[in-house]
Amino acid sequence: MEIVMPKMGESVNEGTIIKWHKKVGDKVKKDEIIFEISTDKVDTEIPAPASGTITEIKVQEGDTVDVGTVVAVMDVEGETPQQEISEPAPAVSELNEVSAPPVEQSKSQGGIVEIEMPKMGESVMEGTIIKWHKKVGDKIARDETLFEISTDKVDTEVPSPVDGVISEILVAEQETVEVGTIVARIAVEGAVPPKQPVAEQTAEVTMAKEAQVPAAMHDNFTQTTISADVKEQAAKSEKFYSPLVLNIARKENISFDELERIQGSGLNGRVTKKDILTYVEQKKVGKVEPAPPAQQRAAAPFVTPTEVIDIPSGAEVERIPMDNIRQRIMEHMIKSRDTSVHVTSLVEVDMLKIEKFIKEKKDEYYQRDGVKLTYMAFIADACVKALKAYPLVNSSIDGTTIIRKKYINLGIAVAVEPTGLLVPNIKAADQRNIIGLAKAINDLAARARNKKLTPDDITGGTFTITNYGVFGTVFGNPIINQPEVAILGVGAVIKRPVVIEVDGTDAIAIRPVMALTLSHDHRLIDGMLGSLFLKYVKDTLENFDPNSL
Repeated sequence: MEIVMPKMGESVNEGTIIKWHKKVGDKVKKDEIIFEISTDKVDTEIPAPASGTITEIKVQEGDTVDVGTVVAVMDVEGETPQQEISEPAPAVSELNEVSAPPVEQSKSQGGIVEIEMPKMGESVMEGTIIKWHKKVGDKIARDETLFEISTDKVDTEVPSPVDGVISEILVAEQETVEVGTIVARIAVEGAVPPKQPVAEQTAEVTMAKEAQVPAAMHDNFTQTTISADVKEQAAKSEKFYSPLVLNIARKENISFDELERIQGSGLNGRVTKKDILTYVEQKKVGKVEPAPPAQQRAAAPFVTPTEVIDIPSGAEVERIPMDNIRQRIMEHMIKSRDTSVHVTSLVEVDMLKIEKFIKEKKDEYYQRDGVKLTYMAFIADACVKALKAYPLVNSSIDGTTIIRKKYINLGIAVAVEPTGLLVPNIKAADQRNIIGLAKAINDLAARARNKKLTPDDITGGTFTITNYGVFGTVFGNPIINQPEVAILGVGAVIKRPVVIEVDGTDAIAIRPVMALTLSHDHRLIDGMLGSLFLKYVKDTLENFDPNSL
């Protein structure tokens, strides 16, 4: 059997072998870890698809190869394996349009189908039930939405894999459980009905939910603090820690100082999953040195509400726990603030030519191409052209190394009710014209608001546009979307009197004017480059040629 480099996401085309757990001649059992890989998305361990013996290792530790490359060969013992690792893992975006859990994520036992918390990406280890669309006793059709989940990647709806009746709901709303946890059971036709009345089961779930709210609020707050502490310090460390290792550290309350003391067995001393789990076990039995006193460790960026909010006695307040998306936004914004040196430049753009074109042609393009023309498509096109002219703005910073990307994945910020914000990306935006960009923008916005985005949609961006002007805001100062180095803020188009030149003479005219702000990371993008980029966008918009379409 040939073992190949698996595909760990739609945009992942290669991987690096960071550690072999077996050598030639070693016997291996099915599902036992053979090797570890690292991609630009995630580090992960690859298990054996069957029991057998390693006969050849073709790719050495530290080598990077394309997806599908044969990395090892093994002799299989006994039965032919049901699934070979030579079949690349499905891309994240192929998971039934994200919302539908694959068949393997539902188990059937005597007419009862068990519904598991689905895995929404390789680095996603848990999910939060944010809403049940059905209750115990309700009928449900195949592909009808059963519940909604929130992960650190995306919010999405999960449909039922079968027709049937909801017999049990095992996880209440706002509870967070690990991937693979059984969250509900569905009785298909002919199955035994639930043992207890529907009302009693519903009451049990409600009572459990109410009883757990205070503890859950406290636990979530503590975990967020630890997560932010570890993640922020890990980002500044010379060592690399995979998302899996950081997630285990958060769950086990491992501080960053403890993490730094763990001796890694991976490539270049990298801490692996096995290393941190071993440390956790040793810590439980008292075989590791105690962590330094709290005052010697770096303080977490968040503090308890009682330390920052003085509420008058008797005042009426409502305490609203942050949902998963808002917590992630909070962490991401603080990380960006503490990482990039933010500088903002501003220009005003005369949108007269584009405004006239949209008014004259919007019906024609809608009838012919089914696309609604808006300012955003033209702004996105101007950004793509500017990024081609000034590719350094399309870069990232890795320590003291500049990573200049030769592809353009354009992020478009989308507001999601009630308080969320997602940034899906138009992949290969430089290969689309204005109409293609308009279609992609409409598609991403619709899927974001209907919770149909895939993890691949919201990763891999190279430059972001945020349009606060759609809410009437004239000017804003956006925060850079890490690990990018710049973000364009778009203000509302407002009609204003401006000075123009007519036949060599100054005159006053009413023009639709839009403010564009560019927040850029001064570690890489200085004032000159930021200004040149912004001017290029301005000139492209003001000199729009209808014939260019």
